[in-house]
Amino acid sequence: MNVLLWLLLGYFAGSFPSGYLAARLVRGTDIRTTGSGNVGATNVGRLMGKKWAAAVSVADMVKASVGLLLARAFGVTEPWLLALIACAGVLGHVFPLWLGFKGGKGVSSIYGVLFFLFPPTSFLLAPAGGIVWFLVLKLTGYVSVASLVSLWCMPPLAALLSFPAPYVIALAALAALSTILHRDNIRRLKNGTESRFGKPRP
Repeated sequence: MNVLLWLLLGYFAGSFPSGYLAARLVRGTDIRTTGSGNVGATNVGRLMGKKWAAAVSVADMVKASVGLLLARAFGVTEPWLLALIACAGVLGHVFPLWLGFKGGKGVSSIYGVLFFLFPPTSFLLAPAGGIVWFLVLKLTGYVSVASLVSLWCMPPLAALLSFPAPYVIALAALAALSTILHRDNIRRLKNGTESRFGKPRP
């Protein structure tokens, strides 16, 4: 029962519709009806600019981590349970109850839970992933490519840094989930129609 409660807490905290509320309250717009229709930070940025994209990205990181942080505060130490709670936070963002289970692609949320997954080592790994994201974005101009490359770098790096096996497995599973959610981006990349950062889709 305690396991279920922690997972539900992680899910519901992660399901807070930050991108949707930002667009609705500031612009009076349903973010699902503009751009890609996604409620994540990238689409918010298309509508409201880079500052709002950054704000929503941070909010998505924090909300997905709430369950993990509370579990640690209450003395939960089992790696497998903490890994599941972290996954629940990301799943809340990706499949939010309040938005018909149609949320974002989980990139910011994954980095949020990664940051607190295995401290203090994860305090270094998460920013390293951000650096990979930034460099790939600069090289390619594609947010989707930067996101996927950086996410898939994390499981092997976590293993090299001696993260417990449940954490490494969770990071690989979350990277796989985000890859599935990026399937339309992957298709557009293959077709040459994916939009570059800061430019409209052709």
